[in-house]
Amino acid sequence: MAASSVLFLPGLLEDAEVFAPQIAKLRSRAPCSVADLTGQDCIPAMADEALREAPHGRICLVGHSMGGYVALEILRKAPERVERVAFLNTHARPDTEEATQNRRRLMALAEKDFPSVIDTLMPKLVTEAHQADQALRGTITEMALGVGKEGFMRQQAAIIGRIDSRPHLGRIGCPAMVVAARHDQLMPLPILEELAAGIRGARLEVVDDSGHVSPLEQPEEVAQLLLGWLSA
Repeated sequence: MAASSVLFLPGLLEDAEVFAPQIAKLRSRAPCSVADLTGQDCIPAMADEALREAPHGRICLVGHSMGGYVALEILRKAPERVERVAFLNTHARPDTEEATQNRRRLMALAEKDFPSVIDTLMPKLVTEAHQADQALRGTITEMALGVGKEGFMRQQAAIIGRIDSRPHLGRIGCPAMVVAARHDQLMPLPILEELAAGIRGARLEVVDDSGHVSPLEQPEEVAQLLLGWLSA
């Protein structure tokens, strides 16, 4: 039995549904909750809100993509609150100039036609095989529509403004697991290897047959990895 609650931190255009398969497996071991990261336009504010929402006492953090940036900020702000951390499909680098330009183009597109942003992102989010999975596409689309255009704008601004977390990785003292996906176009394996290498004792796991949204593309494998992480 885990001593602490698990706080899930969603990524861009995601809500609790992205972690539904994992929560179904973990909730018999520990209380689970999901932070709302849609109302703030910078990573530190997201971290503050997540900590306000978190159960009292120490917590186990699971951050996917943007949620990983928030987890890194929580570890800077309140390391004493974190018992262990799992980073899924995320990294510690700041935004590149090219990435920022791409985000601004998507923000401009969202102002004109927000649903088309989802169609534009889909080929980068999941593997070609998973693009044919209509149920998975539907889940991703419904999450994005739920976050909405304004939430998307705030999240993109936060991601653009994030700091370089690499210099801080050596200060992380809690057990850490980094989960990469073999076919993640947005966050390829080498930069997750960099994240894991920067954290003393971090465990790196690689999920095959998955793109960026590994919690939904390979739900059972990610759930099993989190079960092992929670009980280690």
